[in-house]
Amino acid sequence: MSDANDDVQNYALAVLAGVVALVVAGVIALAVSTSRNAVPAKPAAAAAPQEAQPRVYFEVDSDALPADAAEVLNRVADAARGKPGTTVLISGFHDATGNPEHNADLAKRRAQAVRHALEANGVMPSQLVLDKPQETTGGADAREARRVELRLQ
Repeated sequence: MSDANDDVQNYALAVLAGVVALVVAGVIALAVSTSRNAVPAKPAAAAAPQEAQPRVYFEVDSDALPADAAEVLNRVADAARGKPGTTVLISGFHDATGNPEHNADLAKRRAQAVRHALEANGVMPSQLVLDKPQETTGGADAREARRVELRLQ
């Protein structure tokens, strides 16, 4: 009878080992499946890239709005009209070459041209604030000295 008991015990141990192996395999499969579907955490600094400030670039010694300004101005006007409490800060820039008074006046006229275009696009005058003309310092792109920058606040 001892041989029969040994056979039953061996069979029971084999069944038990099979069940344990199936449970371990299931846990491993679940862990692998969960890790594949998990969304990796992003560092806080890289969570949301900040959109660049909208800019309008002017031709040399000109305060006439360029043709490609319409897209930028439409986006800013839509955003300002969509949030009545929003203020649009309009900053004109110039470089240090030439007559400083002329450059500052040109930067101011460019900012005013942008302001008038936004008003014509339905933005309330009370939402538009002109900033003092600013001088650019350095930079590889000469266009940066002929820009008007828009900041929604």
